[in-house]
Amino acid sequence: MNQITESSPAPDAPLPGGPLLEVRDLSCERDERVLFAGLSFVVDCGTVLQIAGSNGSGKTTLLRILCGLNDGYDGEIIWRGESTDDTAESFVGDLLYFGHRVGVNKILTPLENLRWSAGMQRTVNDQLLLDALAAVGLRGFEESPCYTLSAGQQQRVSLARLRLSPATLWVLDEPFTTLDVDAVAQLEQTLADHARQGGAVIVTTHHKLTMPSLSRLTLGMS
Repeated sequence: MNQITESSPAPDAPLPGGPLLEVRDLSCERDERVLFAGLSFVVDCGTVLQIAGSNGSGKTTLLRILCGLNDGYDGEIIWRGESTDDTAESFVGDLLYFGHRVGVNKILTPLENLRWSAGMQRTVNDQLLLDALAAVGLRGFEESPCYTLSAGQQQRVSLARLRLSPATLWVLDEPFTTLDVDAVAQLEQTLADHARQGGAVIVTTHHKLTMPSLSRLTLGMS
């Protein structure tokens, strides 16, 4: 049995005519073991949903299913009132997914990484990219090859993309890994700001989140 708990919704969160994302009766097996079954939930604009659960409970698998990267499931995923099977192009175009690994090319510099990734979704200039890197504490490292950076700094390069993405839905798998205390607080604020501005976030993390408009879905509960 899976469990959803909620905190108070953000008072200024915009509420459209229906959920942004709706999951209906989702089930998935792996290696002849049921990860989750009969899973249903909704994600509205203005909210953050934390996916919790022990290792092996299916958190990453669930995110990959939601993003169309895993088709080994039963059930239905609805985006803005229509099945993602019918709206795949618009869904992917309004989605930003961060996998479990740091999404940077270590040969490139932070600036080059952002120039490539941000340019896939919008027209950007280098000043916007430099501002995003400065905001995550990478001023002075813009032209350093990423392989020379620490693991935490590489994660910050990836997270700078959040400040540039026009996507409504962010799906983030363990984005707090390797971050120091200051960066954790900054990322929490970035997620809260995105929700307050009308976006939505689905995030897996062992970190205890405290923010308005937060709900939690725990996998693997009996």
